[in-house]
Amino acid sequence: MRVADTLLFARRAASGTPLRTGLLVLAMSIGVAAVIVLTALGDGARRYVIEEFSAIGSNLLIVLPGRSETGGLNPANLVTTTPRDLTAEDAASLIQIKGVRKVAPVVVGSSEISVGGKLREVMLVGTSSDFLEVRRLQLAQGRFLPPNDVGLGSNVAVIGSVIRDELFGSASPLGKPIRVGDRRFRVIGVLSAGGRGMGMTTDELIIVPTATALAMFDTNTLFRILIEGGNRDELESLESRVKKTLIERHDGEEDFTLITQDAVLQTFDKILRVLTLGVAGIAAISLAVAGILVMNVMLVSVTQRTGEIGLLKALGATAPTIRNVFLVEAAMLSLLGAIIGVAFGEAGAAALRQFYPAFPAYPPIWAVVAGVGTALGTGLLFGVMPARKAALLDPVQALSKR
Repeated sequence: MRVADTLLFARRAASGTPLRTGLLVLAMSIGVAAVIVLTALGDGARRYVIEEFSAIGSNLLIVLPGRSETGGLNPANLVTTTPRDLTAEDAASLIQIKGVRKVAPVVVGSSEISVGGKLREVMLVGTSSDFLEVRRLQLAQGRFLPPNDVGLGSNVAVIGSVIRDELFGSASPLGKPIRVGDRRFRVIGVLSAGGRGMGMTTDELIIVPTATALAMFDTNTLFRILIEGGNRDELESLESRVKKTLIERHDGEEDFTLITQDAVLQTFDKILRVLTLGVAGIAAISLAVAGILVMNVMLVSVTQRTGEIGLLKALGATAPTIRNVFLVEAAMLSLLGAIIGVAFGEAGAAALRQFYPAFPAYPPIWAVVAGVGTALGTGLLFGVMPARKAALLDPVQALSKR
């Protein structure tokens, strides 16, 4: 039997039982779609985390108060106990280190802002003028915090775009007074919309000088110190110099945690890649279930077409030809289900991106190829037994059942 005849025979056999064929194709398509959507979720989470950390700048060292007891980096390093304060003076000493371009101390807290009787809760960040460049932020209006104001604590503030819109509407906020907590500030700048990083949007922030924030929250402890190096290749040596300086300032105690941006990215990337493979494996189980359905459908088909198989053998069809006919039918149905599944999966991923625009839920190419390949392989694997059974039928006995 020619290849074209085999394909035509398999197509007609499949179309002869539309309900059974439709259920088989549906099962296979659901399995492939599940693989694509779940891997899109996993890979989207990985991309999202990487973009969040990349948004805080490049060539970064991050100093956290408190010492992590574990070796290497894991997500628990981001929360540490604090036996000693990390102070603004510590941050000021780091700018003198060779290779350091910018240093931005960070104090974080919440407060209430009021303008003309309008009230709302806001996130307040105390930092220095270097914060704008370290975090790669842009100004929509005005200017940022004045330089050399780390210890002076001027009552000036830079606000996010959402704060501006809610409290000032279409009027310019520059030079206008606002009350944050029990202090009055003068607005000198507005951040551009869309700034974000590490899960925090700058659209709803108020940024004030470090000393002012420390006084408002009645503390001496910094939340973080962000250090920008001049060259990524020298980041490791810069880390050693920063560590040495801080240990000397802390009386020989290494009571802080120093992490690099690359280390954070690599760790989360590794965790989320494993997670993506895990959910893809879970979804692939549905393909195995679909493969069993293929086997059951093909076994029923062999039973119902026993007389037809006998007639083919009586006309000279060989056992390999009969086997190939059933394998081609199984492969054809599996491939059709896989193609429909890819369409469903891509549509599902597109819906996720539509509802959550910030989440880059794009299915990776390897997941699409693996889904289609697994569906086809599963269909052929579970189609072998029915095809073998059909090929081994005795033509005389098969014809007697017509």
